[in-house]
Amino acid sequence: MTAGARDPVPPGATIGILGGGQLGRMMAIAARAMGYKIRALDPDPACAIRPLVEDLVAAPFDDPAAAVRLAQRCAVLTIETERVSRYSLEQCAGRVPVRPNANLLSIVQDRARQKRWLDRQGYPLGPWRFAPSFDPLRAAAAAFGFDCYIKACRGGYDGRAQARVCRESELAPAWEALGPQACVVEQALDLEAELSVLAARRPSGEMVAYPPALNRHEDGILSWSVIPAPLPSGIAREARALTHDIAEALGLEGLLVVEMFVDKRGRLLVNELAPRPHNSYHASEQACATSQFEQAIRAICDLPLGRAEVVQPTAIANLLGDLWRDGTAPPFEKALKLSGVRLHLYDKHPPRPSRKMGHLSATAETPEQAIEKVLEGMQQLQWHRARR
Repeated sequence: MTAGARDPVPPGATIGILGGGQLGRMMAIAARAMGYKIRALDPDPACAIRPLVEDLVAAPFDDPAAAVRLAQRCAVLTIETERVSRYSLEQCAGRVPVRPNANLLSIVQDRARQKRWLDRQGYPLGPWRFAPSFDPLRAAAAAFGFDCYIKACRGGYDGRAQARVCRESELAPAWEALGPQACVVEQALDLEAELSVLAARRPSGEMVAYPPALNRHEDGILSWSVIPAPLPSGIAREARALTHDIAEALGLEGLLVVEMFVDKRGRLLVNELAPRPHNSYHASEQACATSQFEQAIRAICDLPLGRAEVVQPTAIANLLGDLWRDGTAPPFEKALKLSGVRLHLYDKHPPRPSRKMGHLSATAETPEQAIEKVLEGMQQLQWHRARR
């Protein structure tokens, strides 16, 4: 198949994935179920995707020669992390279809560039400023009453490469802790809810947007999420329409998650974009007619997309390495005794504090009941930790 081709990539072909973490692993599981072969690139030769691939290229994400070696043995190439270099994708695009493409990746890789693009398109954002150095950073923070978030333009996830500032004295230490490097400064908002919406779009143009997920974060890391989000129907419709519009404007091929805020005034504001599977849609495996991982494979292979409606409310809660003590796993059997609770582990080693090792999921008749059940399962594991 030539680069940029629009013919479907049939089952039996080989899919290349740049990134070998849990998102790549779960895409690979879905792809295997559909009959595809998988090759991947990741700096860690023992990464989570390793047991599921024909071949793993162990190389840095900014090694274009390694990415090209991978692409030459695949029918289509995709990503599971934004840490892949734009240049690598551009080099691969001359040899194989790359979905999403390098231009989309470059927009989302830099927070300032992403916000400028969203601004130019007229999408709703909270107040923010770009700070290339400390003096503009201080001016921006002062304009926001020194009540703001400082986020490095490049890199960082799960609360990394960002800092919460509540007073002027915290500004210089936060700047030093971040590098220092160019940042965006976001005014702290009085929030009602955090949510996300997943869109999938195939090269031929078909697109589906999933019902919103409601998310709760702790220390910048997703703690739990539920689908469907128990939100007013008007907000849910607006969020899906906004995501659909952003995906079209970007010329998406693959998946896109739009993270959003709802403030106390009921305004819907865009936070960030992620062009890949997303932690907040892990619940789609049980909640929706088509999981985000199967949908990703359908989209990048230009196959008909699956239905996205909710079939049963489902919540997930992340299992962080903090739950492991001296290499001993928590007693998952206690959580699995609860009806409707399932365990999902990512085969990541070793467990470290704040590292995502897996998640619990729970199904129920309502989103609220699903949240209650998955948190009950987590409580069993937390009790274990406290007793040790």
